[in-house]
Amino acid sequence: MIDNKAFYKLSYGLYLVSSISEGRKNAQIANTVFQITSNPAILAVSINKKNLTHDYIQRSKLIGVSALSIETPIEFIGKFGFKSGRDIDKFEGVSFKTIESGVPIILDNTSSYFELKVEKEIDVLTHTIFICKVLNAELLNDVEQITYKYYQDIKRGKSLKVETNIQQNKNETSENTGKYECTVCGYIYDPAVGDPDSGIPAGTPFENIPNDWTCPICGVTKDNFKQIV
Repeated sequence: MIDNKAFYKLSYGLYLVSSISEGRKNAQIANTVFQITSNPAILAVSINKKNLTHDYIQRSKLIGVSALSIETPIEFIGKFGFKSGRDIDKFEGVSFKTIESGVPIILDNTSSYFELKVEKEIDVLTHTIFICKVLNAELLNDVEQITYKYYQDIKRGKSLKVETNIQQNKNETSENTGKYECTVCGYIYDPAVGDPDSGIPAGTPFENIPNDWTCPICGVTKDNFKQIV
């Protein structure tokens, strides 16, 4: 038996991985970027073979990695994590710089970045692990880095407020919680929290949200949500 919840105990960061191909650029969210050696500085980056960024990396052998800060908005993660560069220009409205190799480095919500050159590829079924030499690295600020666990716990609808958590614990029964989950990205709408960034105040039942409201992470409509029972 494999309990998928066990995998949540593995520690990851949350990163923007970018690359180029024939003058075009793309970027995506990834949680598997890690250091292998320090001298020489070698990093490994794992990317799904179906992703456009994967194609760009294989062609250019260049990767940009932006380590995202804990202050990164949900909408920013959704743009790069749940939308395809085949359909939209992900760099529109985003602050970035192009460094000497030509790879774009996204600066918004970034605490540090790395410029990488692919030295080796390892085929791992659905993914490719790119073994990369670090060409350049820069610390931009000391803001704490976001982790995948933080994204799971906080960015998907759970409140940071202690009093809200206490109230939730008191109300944990078999009764309907009023929460709804996005079937695309897993975002949880909690009426106790609402969606203030979209103008939905705390205390608003899901049924009372306007029909034109969309998931703050992936952008799908209300009919893509299911009630949590």
